[in-house]
Amino acid sequence: MVGVILGMSGKTFIASAVMAAALFLAGNAAAADLTIAVTALRSTDGMVRVALYGSREGFPDNDHILEDRVVPASDPVARFAGIAPGTYAIAVYHDENANDEFDQGFLGIPREGYAFSMGARAFFGPPDFDDAAFVVGAGGTDVTIPMTYW
Repeated sequence: MVGVILGMSGKTFIASAVMAAALFLAGNAAAADLTIAVTALRSTDGMVRVALYGSREGFPDNDHILEDRVVPASDPVARFAGIAPGTYAIAVYHDENANDEFDQGFLGIPREGYAFSMGARAFFGPPDFDDAAFVVGAGGTDVTIPMTYW
């Protein structure tokens, strides 16, 4: 019926529908793996918390985390499997005392290490998403992030 409305024969309509479905499924099946290696930790105590963001909106607020991983500081490598190719940013912190909080002192000075992808620096606030952004291609991506301490 729809093929008739569009001026197609039944066979043409079915072939077009099958081709569209195949393209749709192929596009959605594309998934990549992202591996984050965190370096320059001052100790192997506690955990490293890795947060993945997929847009400028809310970066790097906890409410806007796309996915996150918690890995031991003794093996600070986080893996995100099956994510869609695209532009992302990472925020990490070294939860040395494993209290599930980013500890800060007077005037908000960090007591624990933190860092952002692409070497983006915090200066009186977090960096912009664009400064921390990187592209994950269909073949996957490996990113190394050195930890920063005050």
